[in-house]
Amino acid sequence: MRLSILDQSPVSSGKTPREALNASVELARVGDELGYTRYWIAEHHDFTGLACPNPDVMLGIIGAATERIRIGAGAVLLPHYKPYRVAETYNLLATLYPGRVDLGIGRAPGGSAEASIALSGNYLQNVRKMPDKLDELIRFLQRDFKENDMYAKISPTPVPDFSPQPWMLGTSEKSAIAAAEKGLPYTFGYFMSDQKGPAIMRTYTEKFAAQYPDKTPEKIAAVSVICAETTEEARDLALSNQLWSIQRDKGEGDGKVPTVSEAKNYNYSDEEKEKLRHMTNKLIVGNPHEVKKQLEQLQLSYDVDEWMIVTITHSYEARKNSYELLAKEMLKTD
Repeated sequence: MRLSILDQSPVSSGKTPREALNASVELARVGDELGYTRYWIAEHHDFTGLACPNPDVMLGIIGAATERIRIGAGAVLLPHYKPYRVAETYNLLATLYPGRVDLGIGRAPGGSAEASIALSGNYLQNVRKMPDKLDELIRFLQRDFKENDMYAKISPTPVPDFSPQPWMLGTSEKSAIAAAEKGLPYTFGYFMSDQKGPAIMRTYTEKFAAQYPDKTPEKIAAVSVICAETTEEARDLALSNQLWSIQRDKGEGDGKVPTVSEAKNYNYSDEEKEKLRHMTNKLIVGNPHEVKKQLEQLQLSYDVDEWMIVTITHSYEARKNSYELLAKEMLKTD
């Protein structure tokens, strides 16, 4: 089983966005050394607690700071952008870091309605154009426009020796079907979906096999994991993450990840306690052996090739330690 990293560049209480971004670079270095397969960084707009609105810029820095690990976006939110520009950007990254670049593609807004309008105008109209945008992006990457097409004579330069690998990211059957129809590998966002993930993954696998019987579909599930030396410590770290979610929903606080102490001393309402229980069901929390066991249990129903791990804690050191413990348990690193 392969492990990878999905980083949202969270900004912790008492820290600055610069510190959060530097912690992301350090996390990528650690993942590279530990044997993680890939490091993807997410795109969010106008989120005080998430520091990266532009994965492309960060990937240029992270690629230079690492040697082996694949790097990519998780995801480029395609409705906001012209496919040609995306192809140029990721061809440039793939030229700099040959054979290491993934291009995750998503359709979520990544921010408020106002931020979406500021980015690209009519977001809903752009979402409706998503299938055509996706086709166009793939054609630019593969350089296979028909001769009479207006784009046949242009290339998204520089053209790398190894093209970036597109991935479709999603949380619904619709995204899974789109990935299967295009012959793309698929990543399901288990940590952010209430949909029936195993059924969605089966749909993807079956439709992919029917469309491309000679190809093997690649599948990843992205899961939220907090691992610590002890179960009690992991649960404390998780509470900080959970309070952050509750405060975001209520518009409380400064938008940054609160401390464990703040989370423990917070006066939770009955409704919020119920939310905590619901969130706990979506989190994988525990010591290394417990986390491994939970992932192995999920594997029975998800049948994926790879787990992409997203870990958010107030302490950047605790986050790094979580990835280190998991790698030692599951990747057998020294």
